[in-house]
This record gives sequence, C-alpha cells and structure tokens, in this order.
Amino acid sequence: MSDKRAIGVFDSGLGGLTVVKELFKALPNEDIVYFGDTGRVPYGTRSVETIKKYARQDEQFLISRDVKLIIAACGTVSSVAADTANDLPVPFFEVVSHAAKAAVGATKNGKIAVIGTNATVKSRQHEKVILSLMPNAQVLNQSCTLFVPLVEEGWYSADDVVVLETVSRYLKPVFEFGADTLILGCTHYPILSEAISKILGDEVTLINAGTATAQAVREYLEGNGLANTSSKPNHSFYVSDKPDSFVKQASVLLGCEIDGNNVQKVDINNL
Repeated sequence: MSDKRAIGVFDSGLGGLTVVKELFKALPNEDIVYFGDTGRVPYGTRSVETIKKYARQDEQFLISRDVKLIIAACGTVSSVAADTANDLPVPFFEVVSHAAKAAVGATKNGKIAVIGTNATVKSRQHEKVILSLMPNAQVLNQSCTLFVPLVEEGWYSADDVVVLETVSRYLKPVFEFGADTLILGCTHYPILSEAISKILGDEVTLINAGTATAQAVREYLEGNGLANTSSKPNHSFYVSDKPDSFVKQASVLLGCEIDGNNVQKVDINNL
C-alpha cells in the first residue's frame, strides 16, 4: 500500500526550504507542495493572533492541494500556533518537539541554547520540551531578530563581514553561557550554519529541526504504509509575492535548480 498524494510544507518565506531539502534526502520519492508566504514574511514579529490567522490560511491552502500531511516548517508557527492544526483532516508535523528531542540526545554538558524569532523565544516551547525530557538541563533562549531578514536578502555567506558581525552580536550570550548544543529554532537559521559555527566553534553541535522532522515524517509514512513508491516525484512551489526572486534563492538553498514554471503566485487572502 502507498499514498501518492504530496507532502504539504509551509513557511513564512524561504526558511522552510531547509526542511524541504532534508525531505529530499530522507524521502526522495515523495511529491512535495511548498507554500512560502513571502508577501508577509517574517511571522516572528507578529502577534500570536496574527500568526494563527496566517497559519490557518497556509494550512487551508495546502489542504486545497490534496496533500496527505502538512509540515509547519516554521519555528514560530510550531511554537505558538500549532493548535491551528487540531481540526485538520490530515496529520500535522511541527518542528519544535523534534528539534528539542534531538538536542537532548546530543548534549554532553546539559547546556542547550535555543535561538529563534521573538515569538518563538517568548513561547519557551523548546525549553518546555527539553525540560520534560531532561529536567536537569540548563536552557538559554536567545532572540535573533535580524537573522530572517538577512537570509531573505540572500546575505548568509560566512565570508560576509556584515553577516559575521550580526551573528557574533546575537550569539555572544550563547558563547558566554557555555552551551555545547544549539537549536536553530527558526527554519531560516540553518542557512547561516557556517557563519554560526565560525563564531561558536565546531565543538558546539547545531540542531537542524528539518533533519529531525524529516526523519519523523519518514518513520510515520513508512510505518503506516503511506510512502510514495514512485521514482519520479513532482514538486510544486507557491508564494504570495513575486516568484522571480524566490526561484533564484530557492535554487541556491536547495542545492538544485528549480523550474520557474513550477513556481506560482497565489493570493492567500482570497482563497
């Protein structure tokens, strides 16, 4: 038994592509429908009510594409708006719990740092999961407000002075805390991994929520006989702003070319 319907993935912009990249590795036969809400990025500075409104719209768009499950490839939505998925007719995966579990498994000194958007950090959702699994853990939460705009502008090279200075300033508390494990609590942040490691050092383990989430999705699909056995997957990308800039950056982030004909603009407010 198999299910040839696509996996639905949404994020506020480009960041969710880091999850898609991991899905490509873990589930190479699966069709993927991706929605990047590029017209309303970032979500992390919005009110909880607005984030939930956006999440519901994103979820309903993916449902309209007949997906078999939905991944909120957004740390902000996963932290403060995961309950919007309670009434969905398909399984829902968020990225927070999987990242937290991976961090607990990786840490050696029990000091785990979490970086994310304002909304993610304020929710302390990663910390709650970490402490439920490791009560003696020490957790530092650090907001990195400018990381998403940097990535969306295409500024993420570890050789860029502006990138390194920005990363260094935000991560100073993490360095002083002595964390040996760092959760990249926004799916945009893995794109800055090289710069982050350059500042913190290779001895600090970076937790990419996309890797852990993709593995969880694979286990679910294979365990329930829902994996797609087709060898020629189709991937569709939708955005709420100009497709052109998305195509260029997405190809870089995914490590493969995206056909511009597979990227369409949708009016998320009028569906």
